[in-house]
Amino acid sequence: MQIRLSVVIPALNEFSRLPPSLERISSFLADNPNWLPAEIIVVDDGSRDGTAEAVRSARLLNEIDLRIATHHKNLGKGAAVRTGFRLSVGEWVLLTDADLSTPIEELPSLVNAAEDGGVGIGSRAVQRRLVEVRQPRHRDFMGRTFNLIVRTLGLSNIHDTQCGFKLFPGNLARDLAAVQNLDGFAFDVELLVIARSWGYPVHEVGVRWRHIEASRVLAVRHSAQMLRDLLRLWWWQTSAALPPAPEDPE
Repeated sequence: MQIRLSVVIPALNEFSRLPPSLERISSFLADNPNWLPAEIIVVDDGSRDGTAEAVRSARLLNEIDLRIATHHKNLGKGAAVRTGFRLSVGEWVLLTDADLSTPIEELPSLVNAAEDGGVGIGSRAVQRRLVEVRQPRHRDFMGRTFNLIVRTLGLSNIHDTQCGFKLFPGNLARDLAAVQNLDGFAFDVELLVIARSWGYPVHEVGVRWRHIEASRVLAVRHSAQMLRDLLRLWWWQTSAALPPAPEDPE
């Protein structure tokens, strides 16, 4: 039977947060059986706290196939997402964070946005009143600055590329995984720039979101890496080096 939904969760040292998140996803799918059968793909990106063992302890519906992919060393969130997308088989692929900072219950909002076969992305900027717990001011400032730079890459109508809640048509997700290069936190921008260059619309929709402590983003180091990656992406775009759209199978 065709898997309806693949949920991809990149994870680094998420021993305590992942089991309740997985069980919440399972509960949501039980209440919304139109998304079944489903699979959850957790990509353990070099964890050292027993994340994989914790994942196996989660209690899920029988109609949910739980899969764990392991990176034996930390490769970066972009690399983890690439692995998860490659392994997915669902008609739709949902990318979400291990802490469910955007609740899984927001999935219908993305579905409505992606009805035309495009990409639906959650946003903290479209309806800021939906942000239940705001991130610290310095991180909010860095995020706004980052997104201003991103607009020069052809995403001028996107206000928040970094919210970790995105829905892709399954075939598109797997095609993107075959060409994605960036391993760090700027991978979101790369995916959206390539998808749009292939003619897929990208729709931004306001979703509930709350800042949760114990973030894996280190402000100075990761900000510098993200800026370097944006420069690489800008160069690929201006030098016509973005990957071409895959040919439709005959």
